[in-house]
Amino acid sequence: MKNIWYLLFILMSLLSCSKTEIPDDGRWGDVIQLSTKEVALTAAKDSAIITTKGSSWWLTHVSFQDSIYAFTTDEDIPIEADSYQMKTDAFTIAKRNDHTIFIMLHANTTGADRTMALYLEAGDYFDHITIKQSAN
Repeated sequence: MKNIWYLLFILMSLLSCSKTEIPDDGRWGDVIQLSTKEVALTAAKDSAIITTKGSSWWLTHVSFQDSIYAFTTDEDIPIEADSYQMKTDAFTIAKRNDHTIFIMLHANTTGADRTMALYLEAGDYFDHITIKQSAN
């Protein structure tokens, strides 16, 4: 009799398990909802504004040329704030409010196309924007 209860318990345990698939972009799905994920800028000093439908996101880091700039390790940038910015000699990235990202690249005088990637996070969802600036 104990063997029947034991087998019944194992059978019920196996039948109650379900396979949950996790989407490639995390458990949350797209909670940022970027207006675009690709931006093309001219060789001159140029800028773009990206909007979001979601509001609970933050900028994590920027990849530009061969360098990585992290928002999360710079103590001068309060990523929990409604707005903040990162300025370098080559670019300015700003979270203007909960729904607006400003991207500005100075004139490209390198003679080659430049590429930047801007990474965002919202809980368990991660996304990025690719910015390409043409050569002069």
